[in-house]
Amino acid sequence: MEGAIDLEGIYYDIFNILDDDASITCDAGDFGGWLVRYYKWNKPHTFFGPTSGAMGYALPASISAKLARPGSTAVAFAGDGGFAMTMSELETAVRYKLERLVAIVFNNNCYGTISRHQKREFPGRNMVTSLGKINFADIAKAAGARGYSVNSNEEFPVAFKSALDAGGPAVIDIAVSDKHPGPWDDIK
Repeated sequence: MEGAIDLEGIYYDIFNILDDDASITCDAGDFGGWLVRYYKWNKPHTFFGPTSGAMGYALPASISAKLARPGSTAVAFAGDGGFAMTMSELETAVRYKLERLVAIVFNNNCYGTISRHQKREFPGRNMVTSLGKINFADIAKAAGARGYSVNSNEEFPVAFKSALDAGGPAVIDIAVSDKHPGPWDDIK
């Protein structure tokens, strides 16, 4: 069932597969709460995220991190809305043949954080936060990168390991639900 993915399980897999020296970039969005709450940071200068709540940051920042530290792994964490804003930068990653650069896209077909704020503050007036179905794995392939679609927790570790070993940039499109966005979603 699309969107029935346990995000805590996804992050558990990421943390167990990813090396300690990886550069991690993160867009603004609910999906990032799992990362900042549970990831064990072992090395300084390995996490990069905007303090302004900017969307579209993760992919270009991961490219910059990879160019600054070519021998390291770079992983971009983004929602579908933020990734769509700068996905054209996949061409840059392909052109520079950036290996071990993986963008993980949490795809819930909406601007999730904005939608939740609207529903809370303006009940019944949720607007312009829905997105169409975008297949980011296919977009990655069209740009010359590797693309993986993940619809279950069981599929993720295989996709992530394959993406890390793809020999070039890769995108993992994870179908998630907007019903359980972050580890703190029960906080009022």
